[in-house]
Amino acid sequence: MTGPSVVTLDIGGTTIKGARVGADGRELARLDRDTGASLGAAEVVSRVRGVARELADAGTVGVGLSVPGIVDTAAGIARHAVNLGFRDTPLAAEVAAEVGVPVVLEQDCRAAAVAESEIGLGRDARDLMVVVLGTGVAAGLIVDGQPLAGADGSAGELGHLPVYPDGEDCACGQRGCLEVYASASGIARRYAAAGGTLPGATAADVASNLDSDVVAARVWREATETLGLALATATLLLDPALIVLAGGLTGAGDTLLRPVRAELQKALAWREAPPVANSPLGGSAGRLGAAILAWRAAGYEDVVLRDAG
Repeated sequence: MTGPSVVTLDIGGTTIKGARVGADGRELARLDRDTGASLGAAEVVSRVRGVARELADAGTVGVGLSVPGIVDTAAGIARHAVNLGFRDTPLAAEVAAEVGVPVVLEQDCRAAAVAESEIGLGRDARDLMVVVLGTGVAAGLIVDGQPLAGADGSAGELGHLPVYPDGEDCACGQRGCLEVYASASGIARRYAAAGGTLPGATAADVASNLDSDVVAARVWREATETLGLALATATLLLDPALIVLAGGLTGAGDTLLRPVRAELQKALAWREAPPVANSPLGGSAGRLGAAILAWRAAGYEDVVLRDAG
């Protein structure tokens, strides 16, 4: 007889990363598909339904979906996700109609924060902030042991904190946003705009050439200074026990951590900074968080996952 399992889907701008996960935390099946975002929201929904259907089997008891943007978790609606074309899209109901089991929808950074709080570095922290540094910047917040969504599902938009009110323009319409300076795309763009000599340089290239490239060193310094300032503001507002950094920029390791920790502490005159660490879950955090939430939605509160890699 097939044992119970859940299906978990991490729906990104380019790829749907899916898995079927057993009660022992093992991935029983894995399936990645192109999101098809350029073809419109309806096509994305169709592909999400298709991946969920392919992964589910007779023992599947729930589905967890992790998506970017603004999410109404209680209603199961993706309110707004620019890269996916979602606008008030009832994604949980669409997938439930396909697979016939409970479906939970969560914002990707909040899902990552759930995973960090349950099986990552935040297991002993009731108050936790997970900052995802990728193409953009966003945060998942755990407050008193629970994910914080905010009044309209948009809590954690750390990337659009205006660190420098008179700074560079952001695509969101504001100026001086953290994301302009400290996202992977922002670092690459600013390096090129400053006359960097590495053709087509990525943020990883910038981080790898700090000793030999003065432009790279300046852009990276500005990125880490800005991130440290933003984390100081978040620390004073939320008082997290731990800040976990996730996303592609964390591949820089201590090259990122050392200056960010220093800038954070420098910005806090009268209190100690919370610990800052890179996530051990890597790119799987959102998927694992969605799996945890799927087990809960199906009534399996005692299932304990582990990072399946």
